[in-house]
Amino acid sequence: MHVAAEIVALVVAVLAVTALARRFDWPAPLCLIAVGVAASYVPGVPDYALSSEVVLVGLLPPLLYSAAIQTSLLDFRKMRGPIATLSVGLVVFTAFGVGLVAWAVVPGLPFAAAVALGAVVAPPDAVAASAVARRVGMPRKLVRLLEGESLFNDAAALVALRTAIAALAGSITLWQVGIDFVLALAGGAAGGAVVGIAAAWVRNKLTDMVTDTALSFAVPFVAYMLAEVVHGSGVLSVVIAGLILGHKAPVILSGQARLSSRHNWQTIQFLLENLVFLLIGLQVRMIFEQVADSELSGIAIAGICVAVLVATIVTRVLWLIGIGTAKRITARLGWKRRRHPWPWKYSAVIAWSGMRGVVTLAAAFVLPPDTPHRGVLVLSAFVVVAGTLVVQGMTLPGLVRRLRLPAPDPAEDALQEAAVLNDMGHVALARLEEIRRPEDPQEVVDRLRARLQDRTNSAWEQLGRQSTLAETPSDAYRRMRLDLLQVEREQALLARNNGVADDVVLRRVLERLDIEESMLDRDDEELPETDRELRTPAPTAGSCKHLSHPWKDVEPSARDSCAACIAEGLTWVHLRMCLKCGNVACCDSSPGNHATRHFHDSRHPVMRSYEPGETWRWCFVDTQLG
Repeated sequence: MHVAAEIVALVVAVLAVTALARRFDWPAPLCLIAVGVAASYVPGVPDYALSSEVVLVGLLPPLLYSAAIQTSLLDFRKMRGPIATLSVGLVVFTAFGVGLVAWAVVPGLPFAAAVALGAVVAPPDAVAASAVARRVGMPRKLVRLLEGESLFNDAAALVALRTAIAALAGSITLWQVGIDFVLALAGGAAGGAVVGIAAAWVRNKLTDMVTDTALSFAVPFVAYMLAEVVHGSGVLSVVIAGLILGHKAPVILSGQARLSSRHNWQTIQFLLENLVFLLIGLQVRMIFEQVADSELSGIAIAGICVAVLVATIVTRVLWLIGIGTAKRITARLGWKRRRHPWPWKYSAVIAWSGMRGVVTLAAAFVLPPDTPHRGVLVLSAFVVVAGTLVVQGMTLPGLVRRLRLPAPDPAEDALQEAAVLNDMGHVALARLEEIRRPEDPQEVVDRLRARLQDRTNSAWEQLGRQSTLAETPSDAYRRMRLDLLQVEREQALLARNNGVADDVVLRRVLERLDIEESMLDRDDEELPETDRELRTPAPTAGSCKHLSHPWKDVEPSARDSCAACIAEGLTWVHLRMCLKCGNVACCDSSPGNHATRHFHDSRHPVMRSYEPGETWRWCFVDTQLG
């Protein structure tokens, strides 16, 4: 009963603090740590002892797995070089750099123990990096790099810690250190691949959604334990398994199973992420109690903690400076061609994105009990966690704003979404013509065509920062349908209360309403006004001969209206302009469809958006965005 009450208290505290932090736009991780620190000194609050086994086996696998299944395997492959540089090279550099500083400032500390402390504080935290990146609005390329680093650096750091502890016991040579490091990484990668492929095969055969979700909960723990059994990296095994399953999910799982798994893991991730920071704060009193018996003075202990914190921050900055300098030198010497130069602003943000988290604190408890000055080393690890979250976490948003890094553009996202949905619609319409039978009712075929067209039009309607209409047709449909769903739900509840139908039947009816409502849910916020011109993103842009043609500037036929709509007494949603003759006409979401009709009449292949701030183009012949 006491254990259950303690768990419930933690969950309630997490929900309350995160709600307040969101309400006042405060950083939730820092708020949770502060509440945890204060609560640890309140009489009657139980000691939530954070053992290394609880974190490394109980908390870390599901946290890393939930992040890995949402990580693009294709993006990881593209950035595997920079990710490896940060998650392995930087971890080793930090372990020895901080180790040298600790060895110099802590009297009587063996060098192996100092390197072990360096390995403890080496890995930035995946949770902290993601939380800050979401608040700041960093460029997605930068966020993917930081998340990729955070997923894999835990494995490298824990392997380095294990070898340093073995060296501390005097039972390992430098040659053995290197071999054990490689074998641990190889064993973890192999274990994760086996579990990921096996789980994908099993989940592909399952038809019961509950069983599939339950299996997904077991995967991270199975991957971790399998790798540890063969003396591999359990952390790396979990990440590899998550990447494989996240990549294969659209193929092996049904839509309902994917939705269920996504929602469940988002809930788990939210609770565990925030629970971790609360638990970090709750360790403060116990850590100070361990340091109380130290033979070192308070001033000396404070100096050691500050030195370790500064060394941790500086080693990351030095590594990024060194990598950037090396790339510039090799590029000038012609040894390596730089196809995509990395902006120095990105390097500055990466260098300052070294917030530490629960892995650092948990790894500190792995240090052997007989390690000299163990309490001081554990306190130093906590100071690094709290210090980086405060110093770097609180100043990183200002740094990103000062450097004016471009945040993800919702309008660009909407344009990409519309282009993808348009291609999907064309493929589906072609498939419809292949599968239809002579006996199929024409009204059914027409209904399918209309639904595909409505979905595509709805995506295009999200574009356009100005419109002659108060709301687009799809927005009007959504507004009215949501109101009708509410009336239908009330009628179903009335039938339940009056006993008109069986409860099982009514639950099934309400579930259908819920599914339809979830399909209507969208972000109702308008696309923000911006000075940036909306062009087609490079990954989405087509390259047909019509789009590549050097079109000359032409005079628009109208300034801000569709002449054909005016003549016919119709309204328009968005405007398009023909690049050949300058004809301004309405989009396909408009009743007139005059832009498309102009193409069929004139065979002029390319039009562009005529909405303010938009210059993306569309080829009618090859159905490509450019």
